[in-house]
Amino acid sequence: MVQEPARGETGLQFESAELSLLGNREENQDRVVVATSDDATLILAVDGMGGHLDGARAAELTSEIVRKEFDAASHPIFDPQGFLHLAIGKAHDALIKLGEDLSIEARPRATCAACLIQDGAAYWGHVGDSRIYHLRGQQIQERSRDHSHVETLLQEGLIDESEIADHPMRNFVDSCLGGDPALPQMTITSNKTLELGDVMLVCTDGFWSGLDDEQIAGLGADDANLADDLQALSEVAVKASAPHSDNTSAAALRWIR
Repeated sequence: MVQEPARGETGLQFESAELSLLGNREENQDRVVVATSDDATLILAVDGMGGHLDGARAAELTSEIVRKEFDAASHPIFDPQGFLHLAIGKAHDALIKLGEDLSIEARPRATCAACLIQDGAAYWGHVGDSRIYHLRGQQIQERSRDHSHVETLLQEGLIDESEIADHPMRNFVDSCLGGDPALPQMTITSNKTLELGDVMLVCTDGFWSGLDDEQIAGLGADDANLADDLQALSEVAVKASAPHSDNTSAAALRWIR
């Protein structure tokens, strides 16, 4: 599913797109959301963990709760960091309740990446290895750091960025929504000031793992149609990982004014 570019009617001026491809899986356990108001936009990517029961339900419930929290808030949101922490925490609690009658190994789980854009800035929160990218001038300005074993190896200098996608422990996440009742490790950022033309991207690991940094950095470059670019990149990601490609999902927003 691809959403055509959309622009805020008042206040925010932006172009957005969202997409979720099945890949070589039998079921799509990813969900993406673009939620907008006159004064704020939320983009969200959620990856239900397929190794556990009800991965699709976990992703659906997570996206429903985070969007509901966004829709219920006054915009612009007074405390963006607090909002992200609360919304992600509520999603975690809902997944715990969903799996409360199951053994801990079988409980539904998900990773998520959420980015709130308002007042000329972006704030993000994530759990697991779904990612947020801040793109500027065909460069990766910044990206979120996965809660995963391979990210730890990267930060310790034991592997480099190019080795993550093919590492045998690439799918081992250290933190996720659901499973253990304790609130999971989450990363919530301070504001990231946006410049004209900046692109914010949220995506599941099925998207970023099939692409290199240069390909991701070129998303929406030179005022290209964001939806077309997102479609093309996603198809490249699926092809790169075939015949074992994961669900491949992303949402993006280009800041205009």
